This record gives sequence, C-alpha cells and structure tokens, in this order.
Amino acid sequence: MDVSKITDVTVKQAIEALQTGDKSWYGFFTENPVMTDDGNTVDFKSFFSNALGKEMFLTIDRVENNGKDIYGNFKAGQWGTFPVFFKFHKNAEGKFDRLDIGQAH
Repeated sequence: MDVSKITDVTVKQAIEALQTGDKSWYGFFTENPVMTDDGNTVDFKSFFSNALGKEMFLTIDRVENNGKDIYGNFKAGQWGTFPVFFKFHKNAEGKFDRLDIGQAH
C-alpha cells in the first residue's frame, strides 16, 4: 500500500503505524484525543484497542488539507471494506488532538 501521496510527515508516520498494527500509533496523539466515527463521538483508545492490527487502508485515493485528510478504501474488520476518510487535527505541539473518521461518499 502506497503512502507516498501523504504529504504531512506525521500523518504518514501515523498511517504507517496503523497499517502494521504498531502500538506507536498511540504516540502520535495527545493523551485523550477527541474522536468521531461517522459524526458520533467515540472513545479513541477503546476504538483502536479493537481496530489496531485488524483494520487498515487498502488504498490511499485522495489526500487533502495539507496532507491531514486521507481518503481511501479501508478494510474495517467485521464491517467489510468501503471508502473512508481520516481527518487528523494537530495541536500546537504537533500531536493529534482530534481524529474524525467515517464513510466517504
């Protein structure tokens, strides 16, 4: 899976960790980041305790917002494969304090 389209270095490194199920994924985020899934607030840590290592991008189709918005085909475990977006929000220290994910249309 090609991550070269992702222009934000921190987002690229986070996606690489997500892809391999590496727990370093959590280190890219603040202690308690805000997270939404299809507009509904969810608990970041409990969400990824189930998803990390099982769910991943199959393709990166589009990158927007200076490399912080990623669109692509995603394998979401028991829910199947479908187009999604991941929108990363960085704080002043360069950590992600918010992640919005959902089905892309």
